[in-house]
Amino acid sequence: MAREYWKPGNMLYPVPAVMVSCQRPGEKPNIITIAWAGTVCSDPAMLSISVRKERYSYDIICETGEFVVNLNTKELTRATDYCGVKSGRDVDKFAAMHLTPSVSKTVAAPGIAESPVSLECKVTQKIELGSHVLFLAEVTAVSVDPAYMDGKGKFHLNDLGLVAYSHGEYFELGEKIGKFGYSVQKKK
Repeated sequence: MAREYWKPGNMLYPVPAVMVSCQRPGEKPNIITIAWAGTVCSDPAMLSISVRKERYSYDIICETGEFVVNLNTKELTRATDYCGVKSGRDVDKFAAMHLTPSVSKTVAAPGIAESPVSLECKVTQKIELGSHVLFLAEVTAVSVDPAYMDGKGKFHLNDLGLVAYSHGEYFELGEKIGKFGYSVQKKK
């Protein structure tokens, strides 16, 4: 079967659609929507976000060296989209989307109280790549909504209805189709 070839481009979808909150001392907090975010290391816990230099949040993150990654649900999708198309230079996104800044434990930037999971991050490295700058960051604290905890202290991340972004559209994660190691698991 013949395949069609296109110019090189990023077609690695779906990706998480997250709201990243940041704040300069003495100024209002801001939110930027990031679809280019990912896990890079488990020990120490680290992640990456890629930001265009012209984005308002870029300078804030460069100056403060910290940010909070807030995971999103179906209920937060409109705010997620809004925070990706509006600039913090022009609008207070927390106020416009009726979001609540939450106090963080290890960074000065606030989390988003309505987010079920907030990952507090400190930048360890900045890599200029071209259209985007990659920030590598250590996760210094994680806060979770206790509504998703069971009586045994287990957090049910997959019950959140997390949102993914794919080729310009948002999707709620759906049906479980397997688990890590199921392909080699011995049958009972």
